[in-house]
Amino acid sequence: MKTLVICSGGLDSVSLAHKIAAEQTLTGLISFDYGQRHKKELDFAQACARRLEVPHQIIDISAIGASLTGSALTDNVAVPDGHYAEDTMKITVVPNRNAIMLAIAFGVAAAQKAEAVALAVHGGDHFIYPDCRPGFIDAFQTMQNHALEGYADIDLLAPYVHCSKSDIVVDGAKYRTPFAATWSCYKGGEQHCGRCGTCVERREAFHLAGIEDPTPYEDATFWRTAIEGRNR
Repeated sequence: MKTLVICSGGLDSVSLAHKIAAEQTLTGLISFDYGQRHKKELDFAQACARRLEVPHQIIDISAIGASLTGSALTDNVAVPDGHYAEDTMKITVVPNRNAIMLAIAFGVAAAQKAEAVALAVHGGDHFIYPDCRPGFIDAFQTMQNHALEGYADIDLLAPYVHCSKSDIVVDGAKYRTPFAATWSCYKGGEQHCGRCGTCVERREAFHLAGIEDPTPYEDATFWRTAIEGRNR
């Protein structure tokens, strides 16, 4: 199946790109500049495309992102420290982000005669992000079936939607994903901060998967404190 992968440059989407390259026909990667604080992730998406020898397109929707105010990812709001599933992480929601990106990706896929669009949402996203949940994925597929009826028949692939982050690490290792060549941190500094929700989730995922984490963190021990606090 000819598949276009939405790739941010993060661990999940880069692992997905390697998975699709092994199991399907990877036609290319598509990334989005929505004015995110951690824009450096796009460099990792570009590196992934070069590694897999496929085209990479970055769509600039930063003007749209500028209107989606109130998120720590696009606005002048501090990124909170703590576990990914804490209520405080709701400040990192960018309203309708996946719906916007998927609508564009489906249009590109239709124009390129691809047969599927793949997205790396996973089970750990469900608590905070409504556009990562199975209901959204199913509804979006139904909507696109109507939107492209008679023009294109494109599947939405979300193979990790019921998986944990540690499951993705295991799957990524299976397909030889170079984890050091991925970016997760929402703060977008020189190194992963080790304290934001995505850093904590990343470090925890490697621990649960029993796979060595090659990522250097500014704070390499905070994740344990965050997890202990979550489990109380």
